[in-house]
Amino acid sequence: LGSTESLAEHPATMTHAGVDPLEREKLGITEDLVRLSVGVEHPDDLIWDLEQALNEV
Repeated sequence: LGSTESLAEHPATMTHAGVDPLEREKLGITEDLVRLSVGVEHPDDLIWDLEQALNEV
């Protein structure tokens, strides 16, 4: 986060790992949540990357 490239992260185990699970749930930070921080890549590249990743899950 805070960089020029895009990043997908799992807040429950990364940025909010130290927050009590019940508090995370109140905040809407579930185990299924993935945060996407969009960088300066060309939109077509980002869309392609996301499509590839989503096709794998």
